[in-house]
Amino acid sequence: MLFRSRGPVRGRGRGRPAEAPRRGRSPPWSPAWICCWALAGCQAAWAGDLPSASSRPLPPCQEKDYHFEYTECDSSGSRWRVAIPNSAVDCSGLPDPVRGKECTFSCASGEYLEMKNQVCSKCGEGTYSLGSGIKFDEWDELPAGFSNIATFMDTVVGPSDSRPDGCNNSSWIPRGNYIESNRDDCTVSLIYAVHLKKSGYVFFEYQYVDNNIFFEFFIQNDQCQEMDTTTDKWVKLTDNGEWGSHSVMLKSGTNILYWRTTGILMGSKAVKPVLVKNITIEGVAYTSECFPCKPGTFSNKPGSFNCQVCPRNTYSEKGAKECIRCKEDSQFSEEGSSECTERPPCTTKDYFQIHTPCDEEGKTQIMYKWIEPKICREDLTDAIRLPPSGEKKDCPPCNPGFYNNGSSSCHPCPPGTFSDGTKDCRPCPAGTEPALGFEYKWWNVLPGNMKTSCFNVGNSKCDGMNGWEVAGDHIQSGAGGSDNDYLILNLHIPGFKPPTSMTGAMGSELGRITFVFETLCSADCVLYFMVDINRKSTNVVESWGGTKEKQAYTHIIFKNATFTFTWAFQRTNQGQDNRRFINDMVKIYSITATNAVDGVASSCRACALGSEQSGSSCVPCPPGHYIEKETNQCKECPPDTYLSIHQVYGKEACIPCGPGSKSNQGKKMALCTNNITDFTVKEIVAGSDDYTNLVGAFVCQSTIIPSESKGFRAALSSQSIILADTFLGVTVETTLQNINIKEDMFPVPPSQIPDVHFFYKSSTTTTSCINGRSTAVKMRCNPTKSGAGVISVPSKCPAGTCDGCTFYFLWESAEACPLCTEHDFHEIEGACKRGFQETLYVWNEPKWCIKGISLPEKKLATCETVDFWLKVGAGVGAFTAVLLVALTCYFWKKNQKLEYKYSKLVMTTNSKECELPAADSCAIMEGEDNEEEVVYSNKQSLLGKLKSLATKEKEDHFESVQLKTSRSPNI
Repeated sequence: MLFRSRGPVRGRGRGRPAEAPRRGRSPPWSPAWICCWALAGCQAAWAGDLPSASSRPLPPCQEKDYHFEYTECDSSGSRWRVAIPNSAVDCSGLPDPVRGKECTFSCASGEYLEMKNQVCSKCGEGTYSLGSGIKFDEWDELPAGFSNIATFMDTVVGPSDSRPDGCNNSSWIPRGNYIESNRDDCTVSLIYAVHLKKSGYVFFEYQYVDNNIFFEFFIQNDQCQEMDTTTDKWVKLTDNGEWGSHSVMLKSGTNILYWRTTGILMGSKAVKPVLVKNITIEGVAYTSECFPCKPGTFSNKPGSFNCQVCPRNTYSEKGAKECIRCKEDSQFSEEGSSECTERPPCTTKDYFQIHTPCDEEGKTQIMYKWIEPKICREDLTDAIRLPPSGEKKDCPPCNPGFYNNGSSSCHPCPPGTFSDGTKDCRPCPAGTEPALGFEYKWWNVLPGNMKTSCFNVGNSKCDGMNGWEVAGDHIQSGAGGSDNDYLILNLHIPGFKPPTSMTGAMGSELGRITFVFETLCSADCVLYFMVDINRKSTNVVESWGGTKEKQAYTHIIFKNATFTFTWAFQRTNQGQDNRRFINDMVKIYSITATNAVDGVASSCRACALGSEQSGSSCVPCPPGHYIEKETNQCKECPPDTYLSIHQVYGKEACIPCGPGSKSNQGKKMALCTNNITDFTVKEIVAGSDDYTNLVGAFVCQSTIIPSESKGFRAALSSQSIILADTFLGVTVETTLQNINIKEDMFPVPPSQIPDVHFFYKSSTTTTSCINGRSTAVKMRCNPTKSGAGVISVPSKCPAGTCDGCTFYFLWESAEACPLCTEHDFHEIEGACKRGFQETLYVWNEPKWCIKGISLPEKKLATCETVDFWLKVGAGVGAFTAVLLVALTCYFWKKNQKLEYKYSKLVMTTNSKECELPAADSCAIMEGEDNEEEVVYSNKQSLLGKLKSLATKEKEDHFESVQLKTSRSPNI
């Protein structure tokens, strides 16, 4: 009888699902195995039925020659236990199939199913079992069953195949104790498929600290349909150094698990990857064996469901029951080590120096300490020894706003007083108020509102260490436990509030934080500056890689909230077995925060006094008012000027408005949100002021991922960047305050109407934009673009900027056209009908104006009709025609009479005796041509006849006869 069977749980290293085949052979349900089994059965039957002398009987099967597995579950939920011969084993007499445990049966944690007797037994020492679960906690390589799929997000710039290298090299990377996501802008999915016999869950730990990468976890069934349990598939951000956990319930059947990340590259910055470890899946079938503890761990009790990590300076091999100690004088090991390492000779990289607090004499001692845990040896050749400690130096003075009352510590000045740190606190003079804030430039002890820590995503060697150490005139990064530690420095400020005198001048700026720093690196070190608002989430504001010269950076505060500023320094992002870059460091020389709540004052600033009584407390000036120097009273700035945000004292604080602009009290800005952390906008709808990811500016930039891209349920946007928060002016010129719009940047306008340019700037500076960002908006008249119109960017700069600092936009709209005037239309006169004439007014085509004056109404005026004069003209024409016909007939008749008289006269003349002498001969001789012709010219023209008729001459008329002779003209 032939049975199909499924294998027991055999995971890679830590656990393997029951459905996974044993390594090194085909799964028992594969067609090749079934065919081989059937063929072996047929051969055995043939040999039994037809014995021959050459056939040899197979040896009986021993227990070592086969193993047991369960068949597939039938519709009733039952199955059979069958014996499966091991590979390369030929034997006979396998045990008969027996009815197995029900399909939903599984052993408890720490136990395994002993298949021979089908009972649960405890795991022995050095092994562990999850019962009905599997666990993946070894990431030296990608475990069996996991796969990577990488794609590139299509954008308006071009499809994925336009990318030079595509995403072929992008994947999740195993890092030993965890697996790390991609760092580029590809979309990479880590996929694992599992078949559950009963409902269960999936659990994993993760670190997700960068909101410029999208991290989602969802589940699909075998039809590639998302399960209902993945409605909230977006994983929440975690704080730096903390491991979060995420779990989702699983249904019985096939579950395909997806860990998917998509990076959004902002300039040249690389995103911080997502880290995942300890993936546990519960709900698989039985576990038929226990799994040995991985190297560096041990299990000293039977029935263990996990293995313990070996402590420092010990090690273990695979399946260890206990850890073995290293030779303390010559070897060491980290936690979870599989072997011991020889201690190297001590170098300057193995110790560091600190400054002790000031004593009563105002002295501080320089102390040298070994980096803990100490792994080097001082007794080896070329090893250095620890320098002597105790050298005394003068303590630095107190920081501004603090004073020394004769003790060894500095104390903040009382409210209403100020100090530069070297003198006692003094009250502010009349007409002034303290400029509150924090200015740290002397580093003898860590200030009370600052703390330092160290963490590593892969180990806990630096837990409890100081990440930063004070060093007199600066504070520098500490040693840490390894080169890839994150060395953290935090500054906590409860809020920001402008001083009374600056209330009407600050605008949207409430304060700013400035720090001066430098980095000294020989590897790929990175300094991160991060901001946390109201303890919601920490966002990376700026980062610097490699060695950087001494420089200052300023971050502007736009809302009153609780802020935590974080500086995180990492020497390298690659794990190192030994310390190579311990001398790489960052130094911060000063940190200054202005307008800080609960701050101290290092100076006083002038303020406006109440007008009723002299010497009263400071009062805020209304917006647009400066403080007059003579009277300390509030005075309004002149028209078309605005108040500086950095100065309110004196009339010079009023700055003229830019071209084409005037002063006003309102400020219209756009609101940009970052919905990566929480892409529900319910807080905005509710009007909450605690929405941390909201910025106000004239122009702001976010990277948007549409909802239909890569299966996202909602459109996502990255952290908003302020491009313009100050209006400079508007003009038809292409240059204003060093902002230039090149002629070839946008297409030539089709009309002669000049484009109008709006210029803005942002005071927020970055490493690449030391003067801040600026924006130019070209407004162009386009009557076909109604309403808001269309905004476009230069074709040469698809992102709107070519250098990342200056942004250009073309805004085409009918609203940009000039107002209509009387020169933009013309009149059309109609025909005169019944004594009235209409005049219509129409716009010139094409119309290049909007609003302004309206078209005049049609005009109706009286006129003389054309019919009367038409009749008069027709009558005159008819009379003239009749007269001409009559005259023609008259003269024709006269002409006939004259011709008659002429003919009669000629006849009478020829009959008289006084005829002319006849010619000698009139006959024509034979052969002679008649060359003489008589031409009568008695027909006169009509004009001649009329002339002769008019003169009525009585003279005789003679005929003129021209004779044509054949004689030669020479005769």
